[in-house]
Amino acid sequence: MARAKKATKAEKQEPLEKQLWKAADKLRKNIDAAEYKHVVLGLIFLKYISDSFEALYNQLAAGEGDYAGADPEDKDEYKAENVFFVPAEARWSHLVANAKLPEIGTVADAAMDALEKENPILKGVLPKVYARQNLDPASLGGLIDLVGDIALGDAKARSADVLGHVFEYFLGEFALAEGKQGGQFYTPRSIVELLVAMLEPYKGRVFDPCCGSGGMFVQSEKFVQEHQGRIDDISIYGQESNQTTWRLAKMNLAIRGIGADQVKWNNEGSFLNDAHKDLKADFIIANPPFNDSDWSGDQLRGDARWQFGTPPSGNANFAWLQHFIFHLNPNGRAGVVLAKGALTSKSSGEGEIRKNMIDEGNLIDCIVNLPAKLFLNTQIPAALWFMNRARSNGHPRKGEILFIDARNLGHLINRRTRELSHDDVQMIADTYHAWRTGEGDYEDVKGFCASVSLARVAELDYVLTPGRYVGLPDEEDDFNFAERFASLKAEFEAQLKEEEKLNSIILETIGRVDVGN
Repeated sequence: MARAKKATKAEKQEPLEKQLWKAADKLRKNIDAAEYKHVVLGLIFLKYISDSFEALYNQLAAGEGDYAGADPEDKDEYKAENVFFVPAEARWSHLVANAKLPEIGTVADAAMDALEKENPILKGVLPKVYARQNLDPASLGGLIDLVGDIALGDAKARSADVLGHVFEYFLGEFALAEGKQGGQFYTPRSIVELLVAMLEPYKGRVFDPCCGSGGMFVQSEKFVQEHQGRIDDISIYGQESNQTTWRLAKMNLAIRGIGADQVKWNNEGSFLNDAHKDLKADFIIANPPFNDSDWSGDQLRGDARWQFGTPPSGNANFAWLQHFIFHLNPNGRAGVVLAKGALTSKSSGEGEIRKNMIDEGNLIDCIVNLPAKLFLNTQIPAALWFMNRARSNGHPRKGEILFIDARNLGHLINRRTRELSHDDVQMIADTYHAWRTGEGDYEDVKGFCASVSLARVAELDYVLTPGRYVGLPDEEDDFNFAERFASLKAEFEAQLKEEEKLNSIILETIGRVDVGN
């Protein structure tokens, strides 16, 4: 009995989002995570929209102060306050009233449909998957009760923050549950935090031309809030070629109150159909597909974006880099994730493009080598590239590149997945800022970071692997090869003796058996 009480107490101490995830996952039963995420996230979104609507509805109904004489059913009142109008059949109270009915799936689909009709900006965004046969009404009713509990009690007043946090947490958990497939729409949070912490997008236009479920934008807005900035000082622009993922992005942004009018979808993608052709952004934060061989490169041989060389049709890495550069304004900066191979590759002209970006463009500020196992959808080693179009204009480090080797940082959260801690993120970001501004106490640290002249990079044939430049940590420099070799040799010889002894016993035993027969 004592054990049971202990477990219950521990369970109660778990954060709300973890408790909710466990409960929601139990209701999943035979539905794939890839399908189930739309069921759950759609309900969380509807709850958020309904809570925001009801809060304003109650103010309008009370008719006090600025709301004197207001009609709570007047749609214009909600438009004026930038709140979605929710018709009666889409309000959360209506879903709760019907949650135990066998036809609750049809009721939920109708609610999503009604909400889209009243708010054209949501057209084609909301999931209508609740009447499917593999989602039984009892499980759906249980989910509605579960989501309804998110903003109970003291949390009611801050339900938008709570729901936004739960939505973000669930995105990550669904990505983990889906594994390789889930990684297509979700960049792990610690990587997004690192990119944003290094770029510091306080003010201006933030662009992600392969925006997935919108995590880069959410983290950018969160960063501004945490540093007492003004959310209104940044505007976001995005593009996504997967319509299902784009829907998640639109919901993820709406639940945070982030304007998503300029987050576009088209199935041709950013290369063939650039939705923001004239955009010159202050910041670009992106995690494009690694080593994409199906990017329609043959159709874009003479494109104006290829300022530093035509990228090979079999790999989009240097197409993405030049696409980002094309969309930066003269003072713009970019932080992007790429497969580590782009740091060294010389095939199909990639080495020449990299050389031109350094020699002609002087664009590369910093390269960060990332630990393994950070990504859910690939085991391909990755690195971060930070590019700065203002390096030639008084940049204190314009003749150098900062290399950071972070391969030894991070911790495992399960057998297959690693993440960077807040302290890891802070250490990398602080190192970069001290180096870039010239105001901090930057110094090279063996095995971790090195500021390297462009001349030295040229000597090493424009290879940008941080390990080439940062060297080994001091403790590894003291490595005694002869001593270690002697130790390994002794271990090997001892192991051989053990195996010979074992083989002798086996042969002797077999001989006895033969004699006995």
